[in-house]
Amino acid sequence: MANMFVVIHVIGSYQIYAMPVFDMLETVLVKKLKFRPSFMLRFITRNLYVAFTMFVGITFPFFGGLLSFFGGFAFAPTTYFLPCIMWLAIYKPRKFSLSWIANWICIVLGVLLMVLSPIGGLRQIILQAKGYSFYS
Repeated sequence: MANMFVVIHVIGSYQIYAMPVFDMLETVLVKKLKFRPSFMLRFITRNLYVAFTMFVGITFPFFGGLLSFFGGFAFAPTTYFLPCIMWLAIYKPRKFSLSWIANWICIVLGVLLMVLSPIGGLRQIILQAKGYSFYS
């Protein structure tokens, strides 16, 4: 069940974090290399990028541990608790209202995730390091 939710989360977050890369690649191809902007350019560029990231994920047997380790530093703050902090700062809801409590719960859980995820990822890398073999 947990793996299913991880897959659902990664599918959505991959799209969000890959869009700026897609835009950068397409801009370079159109402006610097003089390609004509078209559906085919987007299709080929995006599929090559996805294939490259998939290759990187397959190449490193400890990619899951690395994703967990670095995800705690990068993805947890930007995905889980910084939006809540910004929302609280902008809208300033009444203390102890339902939205205030819900945002603080998300902040606390996000900070816990940010702390525990790198620890778990590093533990996973260390425990499985003996059995790593590339492309297996």
